[in-house]
Amino acid sequence: MTGDVVNLRQFRKHKTRAKDEKTAEQNRITFGRTKSEKTLTKALNETAERRLDQGRRETPSETGMQDKTGQDKD
Repeated sequence: MTGDVVNLRQFRKHKTRAKDEKTAEQNRITFGRTKSEKTLTKALNETAERRLDQGRRETPSETGMQDKTGQDKD
C-alpha cells in the first residue's frame, strides 16, 4: 500500500528540467529560423516596402516647389 520513496529534491529538479525543456522547444519553434529564412523574409519585406513607396504621391513641400512666402508655385 505504500508508494515508492521519492527524493523530493531530485523530483523538483526533474520537474524543473522538464518545464525548461518544454519552454526551450517552444522557443526553438518560435524564434529558430535559418539564415536563409531570415534573408528571404528581409528581402520580401524590402520589396513590399518599395512597392508601397512607389504608389505614394509627393506633396509640393516634399519636392521643394514653394516660394519664400510658403505658397506653392504653380
